[in-house]
Amino acid sequence: MHRIVFRDFRIVDCMGDFFGSIIVEDGCITKVIASACELPGANVVIDGGAFPKTVVLMPAFIDMHAHFREPGFPEKETLESASLAAAAGGFTTVLCMANTNPVIDTLEKALLLKARSDALALVDLYPVLSLTKNMNGTELSGITELANAVSETGKMPLMLSEDGKDVADDALFLAAMREAKRLGVPVSCHCDHGGAESAAVSRAIDLGRQAGCHVHIAHVSTSETMEIIRKAKKDMPVGTSFVLTCEATPHHIGATVEDALRMGEKSFGRVNPSLATEADRQAIVAAFLDGTIDAIATDHAPHSHADKAVGAPGFVGLETAFAACMTNLSGIELQHFSALASANPARILGLQDRGRIGEGLRADIVLADTQAAWKVDSTRFKSRGRCTPFDGKELRGEILMTMNAGRIVFNGRQ
Repeated sequence: MHRIVFRDFRIVDCMGDFFGSIIVEDGCITKVIASACELPGANVVIDGGAFPKTVVLMPAFIDMHAHFREPGFPEKETLESASLAAAAGGFTTVLCMANTNPVIDTLEKALLLKARSDALALVDLYPVLSLTKNMNGTELSGITELANAVSETGKMPLMLSEDGKDVADDALFLAAMREAKRLGVPVSCHCDHGGAESAAVSRAIDLGRQAGCHVHIAHVSTSETMEIIRKAKKDMPVGTSFVLTCEATPHHIGATVEDALRMGEKSFGRVNPSLATEADRQAIVAAFLDGTIDAIATDHAPHSHADKAVGAPGFVGLETAFAACMTNLSGIELQHFSALASANPARILGLQDRGRIGEGLRADIVLADTQAAWKVDSTRFKSRGRCTPFDGKELRGEILMTMNAGRIVFNGRQ
C-alpha cells in the first residue's frame, strides 16, 4: 500500500478551517487528523512546516466549463497541454465543451475522448454532450439514445450544452431540456441567442421551468443578468423540480471593457460574453460574495495567435483562475472560495466522491499560497493559448502542488 502523509497543514474546505494532517492511501483520503498526534509511517511525507504559513491545503478545484479543443484543433490546444494547464491551476476535474471537430454529440464520442484523457492520468475529464447533432440546431443529438446513462457508464454525461450557439428554436430547446430532465443532468446555457445576455437568460429560465429541469447559466457577465437570476432564485416555488444555478469567470471579476480596449476589442480582447463595465464587474463580485453565484468556472478558451488576431473570441484561464480570484474577490473567506471552486461544482454535477476534504473521498488535493505575489507571463503557460487580460499583471495567490486521486500531477517547487 502506497501511503502519503500531509503533515501539519492549515486545512480548508467548505465545511471547516483547521490545522491538522491527512493520510492518503490508494488514491483516497483515509484519515483526517485535526489534532497533533503520532502519524504512521509513509512512503512520502509532505511537511507543512516546509511551506510558508500562508499555504493552505484544500480540495482540488472543479471546472464546469472549459474548452480543450480536442478533437480537431491541435493548433489551439491539445488534450495534454490543456490537462497540464489544468493541473498547474489546481484543477483535477474538468468538463470540456462539445464544440470540437467532430462535435461531441454522442456518448461514444464522449467516452472515446474520456478514455484518451484517462490514459494521460493528469485530470479527470468529462466531455459535455451537445444538445443537437453537430450543433446544427435542427435535430436533437445522441442524448435521445441514452438510457440509464448514469448507471451504465459510471456517471456520464455530467452535463449537456450547445455551448455558445444556444438553440434558436424554442420547441427544440424545450425538448432538449426535457431529455436533460430525464437523464438527471443540468443543461449549461451560454445565453448568446439574440445578442442580449439578459433576454437569453430569461428565455432559458422560462423554458427550464416548463421542462422542470436543472438550468445552469454559464459565464454571467452583467449586473442586469445577475438581477434576473437573483430574482428567479428568490421566487422559486416550493416543491418545484426546476433547479437554477449559475457560474461566473475569473476574467469577468478581474477585467473590464477597458482591458478589452487595451488588448484590441475586436481581436485579442474579444471574448464571449464581452468584458463589461466596472459597475458590472462589481456586481459580479458582489454576487459571488452574497452567494447568488454558485460556482467559479474558467471558460478556458485557447486560440492560436493568428486566430486571435482576426477576432476569435476567448481567453485562457486555467492557470490564472486561483490568483485572479484571490486578487479580485477581496474579503472572501477561504471556506466560501472552496465551496465555489470545489464543493458546489461537485454537488451540481452529482460527484459525491470529491469537492471536500473527508475520509473516504478521492485524494484530489491542492496546496496553495493565498498571499504569494507573482507576475503573469503567458509565455510560461503550459496551455498553448497565450491570450489573457492578466498578462503582465501582478496577482496574488499561487498553486504549489496538485494531487489527482492520490497522484501528484503538478509540483511547482520542482
